[in-house]
Amino acid sequence: MHVPDGFIDAPTSAVTAVVAAGALAVSLRGARRELDERTAPLAGLVAAFIFAVQMLNFPVAAGTSGHLLGGALAAILVGPYTGVLCVSVVLLMQGILFADGGLTALGVNITDMAIVTTVVAYAVFRGLLKVLPRSRRSVTAASFVAALLSVPAAAVAFTLLYAVGGTTDVSLGKVATAMVGVHVLIGVGEAVITALTVGAVVAVRPDLVHGARGLRQALKLRVNGVLVDTPTAPVAARTSRRTLWIAGLVTSLVLAGFVSFYASADPDGLEKVAHDKGIDAKTAEHAAADSPLADYGVQDVSDARLSGGLAGVIGVGTTVVAGSAVFWAVRRRRTGTPSEAH
Repeated sequence: MHVPDGFIDAPTSAVTAVVAAGALAVSLRGARRELDERTAPLAGLVAAFIFAVQMLNFPVAAGTSGHLLGGALAAILVGPYTGVLCVSVVLLMQGILFADGGLTALGVNITDMAIVTTVVAYAVFRGLLKVLPRSRRSVTAASFVAALLSVPAAAVAFTLLYAVGGTTDVSLGKVATAMVGVHVLIGVGEAVITALTVGAVVAVRPDLVHGARGLRQALKLRVNGVLVDTPTAPVAARTSRRTLWIAGLVTSLVLAGFVSFYASADPDGLEKVAHDKGIDAKTAEHAAADSPLADYGVQDVSDARLSGGLAGVIGVGTTVVAGSAVFWAVRRRRTGTPSEAH
């Protein structure tokens, strides 16, 4: 779904840049309410984890692959405003360091991959939780459906942007059919990854999951040999925040540094549709094409496995540092404001 330079014309790209800047400004304000001393470190980790998993392209059809977008995962784990910031940090790192996603198209990518996926996923997630029992299984199930729908929603958003500012003369109907069709399949992979990740975190630290706040469990007491219901209590944490953070970081490093070597080499959904339908006829060379980490490899390292692994590790490290710096700054801004702190 990373849109390169040249797919969308300059005026439309400029408008989406303004939209993205406005959304990021709103998200920075909203994230102050979502983040605290417990969740700020998790937000930086979520950004690094999304970066790592996006390197793991999985096959979805003949000659086509897909990867996590991450909007649903971020919104459910750390909140919708912080989620937009998480995915935006990932897109910025990918565009500048790895020449993945055009720099002039950064507004398009943030609008499509960060804003649309997060807003759609979180709206669906909250709607489902209103009608489902407040349990861990409900949170996981709602995560699955929300992630599933967020990916074709992003495909529809790209199609609309292409309809307004596409640089090639291709039938809109063909683009829409191809984009939505393949991204419904990619959405299944997104849903599985999101549900597994959310379920794993909820199982050990439900208090840190934004979408699971207020989750409670029924307690029973044995009275005269009979189990009696008692008032519900908050679900207990099963591990420390430090253990969770270290485990998440190690997992991200392993995925990006080792497992990514075995990812599908087929083009992703947008690349495949662009090639088949001729959308890529005016693709421009990336401004960071000469970056020493371009295309997720380290320049002058001849071994493909080592080159890709090192690039992945560098990407995870850079993203977790950049993300953590942003979210700690947001949290400090919140605690530093007397009226808000009061």
